[in-house]
Amino acid sequence: MGHHAQILDQFTRQAEIFSHAESTRNEDLLRRIVNAAQPGPGDTALDVACGPGVVACAFARAVRHATGIDLTPAMLDEARKTQAEQGIHNVSWETGDATNLPYPDGHFDIVSCRFAFHHMPEPLAALKEMARVCRGGGRVVVADSSPEMARADGFNRVERLREPSHTRAMPPEELVEMFAAAGLPHPKIETFRLPSDLDSLLEHSVPREEDALRVRTLVEEAMTEDFLDMAPARRNGKIVLSFPVAILVAKKVV
Repeated sequence: MGHHAQILDQFTRQAEIFSHAESTRNEDLLRRIVNAAQPGPGDTALDVACGPGVVACAFARAVRHATGIDLTPAMLDEARKTQAEQGIHNVSWETGDATNLPYPDGHFDIVSCRFAFHHMPEPLAALKEMARVCRGGGRVVVADSSPEMARADGFNRVERLREPSHTRAMPPEELVEMFAAAGLPHPKIETFRLPSDLDSLLEHSVPREEDALRVRTLVEEAMTEDFLDMAPARRNGKIVLSFPVAILVAKKVV
């Protein structure tokens, strides 16, 4: 199965439960992403690989119009439900590939992408497209899992078991380098720990049973020494985690 087909399969199967996961709808992270972009009421925003639409809807409350684009139709169905639940009217949805965006150069004031680069075989190609469709003086924002360099191998090992379409989460230093490779200025960077729990993560990422068991084993081993950069701990009968996230924003040169 090709990677695009794998993404379509995985996110079609998990669309509804992923849409309502606490980590997907974490308001603190959404607020940080929107604030990083410094939106204005006259701006237009594009959220790339928008999934269930929560980021696009968050931007829609602060800009003139927001657009979400995603490869998976089932996720866009969830995005429309999110829009209806929140009573938002200034947002639209399109099907498309992050590495080949169907928009002219300089079309949006803000271009964002949350929790998608670690699913992409070529995240730099996506970032270059994001930069292309952003106007001069506009803002490009990326938020993604971003383990520290010394523990990135362990983090990615577990995430590939948990999420079959996971490719590689990059440490903050590599994300910064990628902005330069995409022709963008040095980004401002903010780090954040996203709370979650192991049961919920396994439920919405639908790994194979043997892979889920291996994930549990590795996470429990990491309670002694956190070689995963996930800060696992037991609390109220659950294994809770704290995911490393980086939020990067750069203003495109005019």
